This record gives sequence, C-alpha cells and structure tokens, in this order.
Amino acid sequence: MSLSRRRFLGLTALSSATTLGLTTISTRTSASAATDYSPAVVVGTGYGAAVTALRLGAAGVPTLMLEMGQLWNTPGEDGKIFSDMLSPDRRSSWFKNRTEAPLASFLWLDLANRDVDPYAGVLDRVHFGDMSVYVGRGVGGGSLVNGAMAVTPKRWYFEEILPEVDADEMYGRYYPLANSMLGVNNIDPDWFETCDSYQFARVSRKHAQKTGLKTTFVPSVYDFDYMRREEAGEVPRSALASEVIYGNNHGKRSLDKSYLAAALGTGNVTIQTLTEVRDIAQQQDGTYTLTVRQIDAEGNVLGVRQLGTKYLFLGAGSLGSTELLVRARDTGKLPDLGEDVGQGWGTNGNVMLGRANHVWDPVGAVESGMPALGIDAWEDPVNPVFAEIAPVPAGLETWASLYLAITKNPERGWFKYDPGADKAVLQWDVAQGQPSIDAAKSLFDRINSANGTIYRYDLFGDTRAFENRFTYHPLGGLVLGKATDLYGRVKGYRNLYVTDGSLIPGSTGVNPFVTITALAERNIARVLAEDF
Repeated sequence: MSLSRRRFLGLTALSSATTLGLTTISTRTSASAATDYSPAVVVGTGYGAAVTALRLGAAGVPTLMLEMGQLWNTPGEDGKIFSDMLSPDRRSSWFKNRTEAPLASFLWLDLANRDVDPYAGVLDRVHFGDMSVYVGRGVGGGSLVNGAMAVTPKRWYFEEILPEVDADEMYGRYYPLANSMLGVNNIDPDWFETCDSYQFARVSRKHAQKTGLKTTFVPSVYDFDYMRREEAGEVPRSALASEVIYGNNHGKRSLDKSYLAAALGTGNVTIQTLTEVRDIAQQQDGTYTLTVRQIDAEGNVLGVRQLGTKYLFLGAGSLGSTELLVRARDTGKLPDLGEDVGQGWGTNGNVMLGRANHVWDPVGAVESGMPALGIDAWEDPVNPVFAEIAPVPAGLETWASLYLAITKNPERGWFKYDPGADKAVLQWDVAQGQPSIDAAKSLFDRINSANGTIYRYDLFGDTRAFENRFTYHPLGGLVLGKATDLYGRVKGYRNLYVTDGSLIPGSTGVNPFVTITALAERNIARVLAEDF
C-alpha cells in the first residue's frame, strides 16, 4: 500500500473517531479499548513514538499506542479546535486553574494569562523547583504546540554529541527521510521581503547584520503557502491569528497529519487516548505488564487495568519515558536497570530574552506565530548561540524583539525518585542555567551596542532580562549508548526500547524534533531487522 493511501486511511480514522466521540482510534472496526494484550506497545504519540508505530505497522506488527492526552479534532463552541494565545480557554492547559504562558508579563502587567477551568488541555508546564518544562498533551505530542521550526543540526555538532552514531548514515539517509515524512518546507524569500507577517524578523535581521552577525532562514512544518494565503485574506488565519503554543487550527503539519495518519493507515496500529501508563513490570516469560489509568477530559479516573506486551517502546518524551524507568528501577519492578537511567538531562540551553527597539523600527502589528529566521552564531568558539527570532503576536505594535536562544550549556540534571509522591523529580539548580545566560548575553550585548538598543526588563514577571527557568526542548534522561545501547535498546532488558528525545544527551544546538525523528527512523530500522 502506498504511503499516500495509508495517510488517507489514517486521516479518515482520525475524523471518524472525532465524529463518534471515541477514545480508541483505528482503521480496524474490531479494535477494542479493553484489550489486555498487544504484541507491541508504544507509549506516547510524539515524534519518536510516531516513527516507531508507523514502521512497526508497515512491517505487519499489531501495535497499540497509549496517549496521555486527547485527540484534538473536535471544534469547540467557537467553531475552533484550539484557542489562541490572546484569549486562551480551558483547551489551552493541562489541568491548570490559570494559563502559564512563557511571557509572564508585558509592561509588568499579566496580560497573556487567563483563569481557566481544569481540563485535559493541549499544553502542560511541569514544574520542578528551579526549572519547568513545557510539553504537548494530545495525539501528536509536542508537534501540536511547537513553533514548527524543522532544523537539522550542524554535522560537526551532531558528531560531537553522538560520536558513536554514523553521521554519514544520518545525513545521507535518515535526516532526508525525516524531513520528507514531516512535510518540511521553506519560505519563499521574495515573499518574506515584502510581507507584513515577518516585518518583526526583518527588523531583527537588520540589527544582526549591523552587528556583523549572519541570519539564516529556518525550514518549517508549517505550510508557508498557506501562510501567504492567510495574509492575502484567502483562507482562515492561524499563524497570523496568534495561534502557536496552544495549537494551530490551520496550516501546521503536525504528526496527526503525517506519521500518525500513515501509521493508522497500515491497519495494524491503534491509538488509545486519555490513557496514562503508571507502572512497568516484567513477567517471568519476559513479557511486560503495564498498569494504565484511563481518565476523561475533566480528569475523572474511569478505571485502571493491566496490559501485556512482548515489545515495549517508550516514546513519552524526556520527562515521561525517564520517569517510567526511574520509577520501575527504584521500586524494584525492573531492578536490573542501571545507574545511567535518569542521567544526562539538559534544557538544550534555552534562554528567552527581549530587546526594546527604537520608535523608527516598528515590528508590525501582525506577526506570524511561526518563526522563519534565526541568528546563527553557532560557530563562535567561546559562546555559540543559535537564536530564534520569535514573535510577540499581540495584535498591535510593541516595538519589541523577542528571541529564544539555544546555547551550548554543558550542565546536566538528573532524576531522583520520590516515593512519597511516586514520581521522578528533576534535580536542577538555577545556577546550572547561568552558562546559557552568559552566552546569550555575550551575543545580545553586541547587538544592543551596535544598534543603541536595550533589553526589555518587563517580560518575565520581575525585572530579569533573561529567562532560563523553563525549557521547550527537554532532552536526555535515557541517553543513547549509556542507559541504552546505540539503537535505543534498554540495557538489562530484552525487547524494551526508548525512542524519543530522552536518548539525546541534553543538547542538539537547534530545535530538536527533526533529530529525534531521524534518530528514531535509524533505530527502528535496526530493531526491526534484528529483533523481530
């Protein structure tokens, strides 16, 4: 069956699940939520999980995917699936009483956040003392809530972070495959120069060039042709309607439209939503038993059951997969897990900052929610930085330039099991983020000096100019070649695998989802060839 045919069948299944209000999604009419065994189970529906499920399904392996969030395919009372950033409602947040946007304030006023009813919303901010982590909740994971920046890292840096992985193979085969499957596209440079949507990016480019810095266009999984039509008034707005961190109603090629649709279309993959995996144990015959908890969208627990499988793939993300194995090791359910489980976690060096522009440098009232340009200073031998030129999609002129800087921070955190709370707690001190601030400050001090501008001190709820107390790019915890072998097989256990960002040791130097996807493609190809 062709890939396009599989994707069509999968999209039909997703649409039917919405129509029927189902939490079990499959192209098979006999698929059941109550099954107590599946030959293969994939925990999560994010990038690595989606790759793994498609390749298992295409190989004829019956596979069950377990997703903690819900399927985002049903319009609310306003006719939209997702709420925007300016008027968020309960769809925005995972069981919060108030939204938690990355910009905590503007002119020291909390204008971005709203009180909301607790609900199984699309974005979660998980707090660990000095660090909090943004994660997507729903079928498609982080692809639902990210800025769509599909960046392949510089080869020399990939070889530095994962030296035992064949870079020729990755850059010759698996990165191109990932980009093709994800639907990566590039902005029309001529349109970029004249459109209203990226006036904010052109202003930052001018300031970078005046400093002697170079900028680069960034590939995206947002459909740039759709965005051009948005600006022309030909289609409903999404990226140009302040939609990004709480989901996009149009234009974005999230995983439910690519890998997951194709996986469902194999006829061998079923997705069970609003299902949280709590525990993993191994039986005497080598199979695995999962304790899973079913909830509804209001958070009511509908039941707890046991599910068995022979092949278990963890794709619940850096937080989710790491917690499952740390808990299993420290409660004695998988006692042969090693000390490397829970280690090597990093923030991808994330730092957010803003600059105040001169009155003669307006950024425009319409700002695309999808970044398309970055300041590339990763070759700096002392303070390498890749800085996304990010929007402030407020719907009015702000004269503010915002950036998410990715830095090369060597600091790493680790996870400790808390038996009282029955969860893995990140061990990360605020001082560990200082190298990221130092690198970002080095770069942006130069930009401010060259342009006679200053930092914004009103964006993060206090007077700090740099915000490094959260990350959008959690990486590590189950590092490739340490907690696992070089293909994601968990050391100490057969037929147990990791297939997400927890494999990457804390940094990619750019937005990480293309690397997570490509690495998952590489790993599952070897696993299918040797283990099945």
